[in-house]
Amino acid sequence: MTEAEVGDTVKVDFKGKLNDGTVFDATEEEPIEFVVGDGTIIPAFEKAVVGMSPEETKSITVPSEEAYGEYRKELVQPIDKEQVPKDVELEVGQQVLVGATEDDAMPFTVADVKEDKIILDGNHPLAGQDLNFDITLVEVNKKEN
Repeated sequence: MTEAEVGDTVKVDFKGKLNDGTVFDATEEEPIEFVVGDGTIIPAFEKAVVGMSPEETKSITVPSEEAYGEYRKELVQPIDKEQVPKDVELEVGQQVLVGATEDDAMPFTVADVKEDKIILDGNHPLAGQDLNFDITLVEVNKKEN
């Protein structure tokens, strides 16, 4: 049976859960497709696929430091509400881009809206979380030599 190797294009179905069982992502109707080793997927996820054969299922846990990193309090910043355009209504949980130009904009999540301040969180929403994946390899397309 064909095993996935670095450089192969694979299709996988997966379900990603936090330690408390909350599902944070999953393939719904279509498997995801990627080239093993191209860096578009969390490295530990890619590594887990290597050696798998179609229809094989594997469960892995990716510690937070190998996923989206530890939660960093210094990435939580208050800004004055006056800095937000008057016609923009921000809500807790909303994703916003902040920067002088589109090229240097960074993604933030609105963590809190106070009377005179907005609290922005620059951490990835999954920072500080161990990620548990159930992975099923659907298809392997061998790299061309």
